[in-house]
Amino acid sequence: MADPRPGEKIASFKVTPDKYLPHRYAGASGDFNPIHIDPEFAKMVGLPGSILHGLYVMGLVAKTAVDSVAPGDPGSLRKLSVQFRGMSFPEQEIEVSGNVTEIDGEQVSIDMVAVQGENQVIRNATAQVKLAGD
Repeated sequence: MADPRPGEKIASFKVTPDKYLPHRYAGASGDFNPIHIDPEFAKMVGLPGSILHGLYVMGLVAKTAVDSVAPGDPGSLRKLSVQFRGMSFPEQEIEVSGNVTEIDGEQVSIDMVAVQGENQVIRNATAQVKLAGD
């Protein structure tokens, strides 16, 4: 986004996590809660199956915000606030989208949401990203 303007939509990001992603994310994050990696355990505690880590989906929101304003510069993310509102599952597409709400000097504010089907798994998210330098 060369010249973002308030009200402008950012490019959405879509990804379909494979069935092994929760295992890889557990190893990377150290969060081995069995609801993420053991479908039978997840069902035993009332879930429909293994669920994705919420912080994985939050990472998708952060990536989408940065890629829309300052591609290739993860250090440009200044602030991220999200509300976790639903469960997400492997092997189902997640889409992250947003709208620019404010430009303040070199900082862009974006309201964002992450959905899986009709389920808003993250909503009321706000990212503040420093514009890419020339």
